[in-house]
Amino acid sequence: MSQATGKYLIIIGLLVVLVGIFVYFLSDKLHWLGRLPGDIRVEKENFRFYFPITTMLLLSGLLNLLIWLFRKFMN
Repeated sequence: MSQATGKYLIIIGLLVVLVGIFVYFLSDKLHWLGRLPGDIRVEKENFRFYFPITTMLLLSGLLNLLIWLFRKFMN
């Protein structure tokens, strides 16, 4: 492994820790996540089905923006 690989692994690890801290301390404020308009929820007596389409699109867009910013400023 090269030094660049180690640098990227450290950055990814720090990002995972930051996301974990964010979720841990703000979990009571994130109750809307997975319940946005467009998220599919079917709940019956013995059956539950969740397909959070809007939430996945939102998180995907944010992740793509972060990756784009990371690549732009790392070069």
